[in-house]
Amino acid sequence: MDHVKKIQITLCTCLLGVVFCFAQKKSQGDVFFFQYEYQKAVNAYEKQLSEGVLTKQQFLNLADAYFKTNNFEKALETYTQLYEQDSVLDNHHYNKMLQSLSKTPDSDKKEGLLASVSSSFPKELMENMKFNDQLLQNGGDENQLDYEIFNLNGNSPQTDFAPSFYNDKLLFSSGRQVNKKLRYEPGNEGYFNIYESEIQQTGQGGAVQPFQALRETDYHEATPSYSPGLNSVFYVLSNTENGELSFDPNGKNALAIAKQTIDGSYQLLLKDLSTSFYYPFYDDASGKLYFSADFEDGYGGTDIYFVYTNHGQVMSAPINLGPRINSSGNEVAPYIFENSFYFASDVFYGLGGMDIYKSNIEGEGFGIPINLGDPINSEFDDFGMVIRNDGDGLLGYFASNRSGGKGKDDIYGFKVDEKPGLKTITFKGLVVNQANGSQIVPNAEVSLWNMNGELLAKTTSDEEGQYRLEIPYESELVLDASKKRYSRYIKKFDQDELDALQNNTFDVPVSFYDDLVEEREGQKVVKMDDFYFETSSTKVTDNIKTELDKVVAFVEAFPSAQLRIETYTDSRGGSSTNFKLTQGRSDNIKKYLVENGVPATNILYTIGYGEDKILNNCTNGVFCLEALHRKNQRTLVVVLNDNVLFD
Repeated sequence: MDHVKKIQITLCTCLLGVVFCFAQKKSQGDVFFFQYEYQKAVNAYEKQLSEGVLTKQQFLNLADAYFKTNNFEKALETYTQLYEQDSVLDNHHYNKMLQSLSKTPDSDKKEGLLASVSSSFPKELMENMKFNDQLLQNGGDENQLDYEIFNLNGNSPQTDFAPSFYNDKLLFSSGRQVNKKLRYEPGNEGYFNIYESEIQQTGQGGAVQPFQALRETDYHEATPSYSPGLNSVFYVLSNTENGELSFDPNGKNALAIAKQTIDGSYQLLLKDLSTSFYYPFYDDASGKLYFSADFEDGYGGTDIYFVYTNHGQVMSAPINLGPRINSSGNEVAPYIFENSFYFASDVFYGLGGMDIYKSNIEGEGFGIPINLGDPINSEFDDFGMVIRNDGDGLLGYFASNRSGGKGKDDIYGFKVDEKPGLKTITFKGLVVNQANGSQIVPNAEVSLWNMNGELLAKTTSDEEGQYRLEIPYESELVLDASKKRYSRYIKKFDQDELDALQNNTFDVPVSFYDDLVEEREGQKVVKMDDFYFETSSTKVTDNIKTELDKVVAFVEAFPSAQLRIETYTDSRGGSSTNFKLTQGRSDNIKKYLVENGVPATNILYTIGYGEDKILNNCTNGVFCLEALHRKNQRTLVVVLNDNVLFD
């Protein structure tokens, strides 16, 4: 990649956005910078700096110009000075600063710098980084597929990029100059045009010729995406009026998105004189039109958005894909294949420049983007992947400026047996109160463990009770969830259960301790409805079992609980008989509990109090109604260690 075009992606800023600076008190460096003549901008800004002082914005422009011309040490030095002044850096420039650091001899300082700026990043970005870093450290290359990668014969010495399937042909963009009188100065080549090539059985392209189905223009036409369902091509083009470039008040010519039906109508879909749109992709299944743009509400540089459409006609405002996909860097070139979302990003934790990522589509959301790794990605720019089924395997294409190519950016084809991208497992859903499934539990810790007892991932449910964990595929896992004063939930999942879980939610039920106990007679007891033994009987009836099952569930939820079973009767009958009767009832209650899963060691005592603790005036010889006598016939399961259970 030549020094003028050191950019995150071919279209992202340098070659397609044409800016004419109508100078009003602008320096020569500003003029060169906004015309993408970055080396000339460096020279002018450095001269200006030696003669006086640059404004903070000009100093930031200088840092960006260093970055664009691969002078990463100078870029890092300049970004760092601005950062230390608590100046104009935003998340996107933090990304450039971290990228610059990773390309210098001081790359080992990246962790410290990241720690100092990470608080400004969304948590999703840090989760994405941690996942990809762990994948690399844990030998992600071992899961890599066997790719057959080849450079297309039709590549030129100029820029060739943005491949797209068009029936049995390949469409792509190129800066080669064919029947074009105009040249695009910053790239020193022709304005981009769209070309087509037959796809041969080997995957190689045939003869290259201009794609004639689009309206003719002297300016940029690029990044085609063909929709079989609409028989239409979506693409970007320079904003023009009466055949000439049109500019916003600042002298900027941006890019619009158009739709051309093959042998049919043409529509201009998205246009803003001050904002460029890049890499449209229409998803036939959902009717969504995806694209990249650098709106002010983004997470970094260029973000990926979508709009709802009615057969390609825009029906909504742009919707940002959110921080799971978009980062502090630039995201471009969206593409969907078999429920996987592919795109390119220059986020700072990649292999270098632009890398291609894959994210599983989860309803309206996305899984963690996973770097496809070597050999698809390299230390150079790799972007714009498309892929489809081909016989028993898959055929795909992407663009790269890696060494050994024919031009600035080349298109590469690849064949592979399986879909690129590591297979992962995603757990997501709500942590809920088991007693009331509609009551969510925030701030619960949820973790995944392998069968060797090694922690794989953990998170905390948010204020809406939502949790999400994603890890490389395992055939067996254990999920563990806990929160103070709540029960601990532990469940093992086998391979069939894990496979069934994909693309589904899993709500984690936990029990709140205070929902299961109550204060009675000055002590904490397991909450049960009142139940009664038959007269002079110690038999545990079905009605009694229903209540005792609550004790079984309580101990299952809180296995450290230590219990005492207390049984009482009324004053009728002999005192010694009542002691024996209530002791037998307590013993039979323990027997039932143990038979149904309560460890005997959890029940420290079983006591029959007989008629010792009468709660009312119904003592010996006092006439009482049956309802009053019944108040004294009771069983309590006391939690002895209530005061230390959660210490």
